[in-house]
Amino acid sequence: MTEKLSSNKKESIREVLKTSLRNKFKNYLPETKHMPFHTRLLGKDRMALFSFIHSLNTTFGTSIYEPVAIALAKSRFKRAINHEKTHHFISEKAHAAIQQIMDGLITAKNEPNKQDEIERIRRVCQSGTMNRVKPTVVDIWLESNDGEQYLIDIKTVKPNIGNFQGYKRMLLEWTAAELAHDPDAKVNTFIAMPYNPYEPGPYRRWTMKGLFDLNKEILVAEELWEFLGGKGTYSDLLDCFEKVGIELRLEIEGHFAKFR
Repeated sequence: MTEKLSSNKKESIREVLKTSLRNKFKNYLPETKHMPFHTRLLGKDRMALFSFIHSLNTTFGTSIYEPVAIALAKSRFKRAINHEKTHHFISEKAHAAIQQIMDGLITAKNEPNKQDEIERIRRVCQSGTMNRVKPTVVDIWLESNDGEQYLIDIKTVKPNIGNFQGYKRMLLEWTAAELAHDPDAKVNTFIAMPYNPYEPGPYRRWTMKGLFDLNKEILVAEELWEFLGGKGTYSDLLDCFEKVGIELRLEIEGHFAKFR
């Protein structure tokens, strides 16, 4: 497969990664939990590394995935920003349409159909009282050269199944808010996972609830990164991560050696 990312783009991604990691090292202090058995068995430096990895996992989305996603998308989209808020109003009838969609999915009366759901909301997006809502933050907001909008929420790879209904409602409300602002807008909303923990098998967590149109609302691993950067991006991106890890290995080891 021909590599998609140019040498300049790869270097840009590596610099984003190095900056993100160094900022994390600079601002990170190990938790002060007293774990005498673990510490004596594994050593202070390994416990500090364990604590750092746990901390990094909780912030990987904002400190690593989001800046990398924006760096990739800037060359393919007219607009690529993170932490952008949706518009502030949703019509009364759009709220009702969202509830009807959710009821149909939860009771398995209807199957997910993203395009149909969007059009149901579009038909009533400015009907009835316009209710002011608290805008939610979109992790990655893209606009194509022809004005099509892509709103992406990056989740951990094994999100809590009990939150699935809330995630689905959020995507519908994003759609309603954007259509209330512009009824003719082309709006696409996604839940994304940066990698597939079930490889080499398919990602299977979403099929358990039947709430999402898997082909039009879910981006997993290659689907996400190649949507952002083009075909071949995922393997190139893994290579960038590996090269940064090798380049910073001594720097990382030196940082945790202080805890011995």
